[in-house]
Amino acid sequence: METVTNTLRDSKVARWSALAVVSFTMLCGYYLTDVMAPLKPMLEKELLWNSTEYGFFTSAYGWFNVFLIMLILGGIILDKKGVRFTGKMATITMVTGTAIKFWAISTQALDGIEIIGMKAQVVIAALGYATFGVGVEVAGITVSKIIVKWFKGKELALAMGLEMASARIGTGLALFASYPIAIWLGDVSKPIFLGLILLCIGMISFFIYALKDKKLDKSVAAEAAISGIAQDEESFRIADIWFIIRNKGWWYIAILCVLFYSAVFPFLKYASDLMVNKFGVDPLVAGSIPALLPFGTILLTPFFGNLYDRKGKGASIMILGSVLIIGVHALFSIPFLNFKPVAIALIIVLGIGFSLVPSAMWPSVPKIIPEKQLGTAYALIFWVQNWGLMGVPLLIGWVLDKYCISGSKLVDGVNVPTYNYTLPMIIFTCFGLLALLFAFLLKAEDKKKGYGLELPNIKN
Repeated sequence: METVTNTLRDSKVARWSALAVVSFTMLCGYYLTDVMAPLKPMLEKELLWNSTEYGFFTSAYGWFNVFLIMLILGGIILDKKGVRFTGKMATITMVTGTAIKFWAISTQALDGIEIIGMKAQVVIAALGYATFGVGVEVAGITVSKIIVKWFKGKELALAMGLEMASARIGTGLALFASYPIAIWLGDVSKPIFLGLILLCIGMISFFIYALKDKKLDKSVAAEAAISGIAQDEESFRIADIWFIIRNKGWWYIAILCVLFYSAVFPFLKYASDLMVNKFGVDPLVAGSIPALLPFGTILLTPFFGNLYDRKGKGASIMILGSVLIIGVHALFSIPFLNFKPVAIALIIVLGIGFSLVPSAMWPSVPKIIPEKQLGTAYALIFWVQNWGLMGVPLLIGWVLDKYCISGSKLVDGVNVPTYNYTLPMIIFTCFGLLALLFAFLLKAEDKKKGYGLELPNIKN
């Protein structure tokens, strides 16, 4: 049962400092998530990867989470063993996967070797990325439950918005800096090595947080003993999964999540290449334009989260965000809109849409699902999301190679293909349209069941 006063979470310094520590860990993780996105042209030139191989590698993020249900298992472990154990496990997994990916990209030991008919380098790097994907996704659901633990009944959406903003800093740094770092240091693997160092620091940060979390549990237990109110010891049961998946509101959020994120994160994997091929941007600075998206969300996501905390309108916020996503991708698909100012403007608007939906979506889950089941509920949503994060990059890479090669050009004496991105952008637009449909369905379900998605989070 929630205690009202005299626990560690009632100290603003304690709860906000806890948020800062776990947010830094996620910043490091999200840098690694997108560090390869601006490097696609360099991978094609130096390592002779094609778009299908790049799509195969990028899709690996969700392999283990989807097919081995590692993410669902992570959610069950989270509800059974708690945030400290699960978070430590997740950060160690992230570091291990990144180390494997770095070795595969940097070594020459795999040259000339094939696995399942594909370059061994691509396959081993993909396996490392898949391992990392398990860690970062389980870390994500762990941090979500940590924030609910510290901020429920307080500034929940603002706290989630600030954590997401921190994660977007990692994404922005990856998009903005990885290509220049690779050029300056003369090796496509160097940005990954930098990310590995950052991730080790992030892992240490989480271990430090675990000490604070232990103090929180002691303070909650002490307050319960003083007040004479027994703590709710009911733990998660496997049968509770059935309760979650029978909840129509949960399904609407899960499907909205996979559609919305499929229209954004896989787009970012190809956005730098889009800037090069459609807008004629130099590869050295091509990542700086899509980097405006995550940097733009740093202020906007907490702003919209704070708005949800104080004014409500969560379902309406998700509808507006979906509309903006549709408009941006539809305009990107128009061939003659190929001016750099257009690209910059569309990325800024996409950043607004990308701030709106997550700022309302994640804080809405605790209004639908009981706290003891939150870890598994978030894990199941992330599992559904990972189908999109796995399948869409693979689909876009295949579509580019199959239907969108428009010619070729010489880059430092190497012949590389050029691409027409009209069809991929139409695909992303369709994801946005479907996301809008489920946002409306979620609002209707909220009106029917009274979840309170349109009500403020802060309880007076």
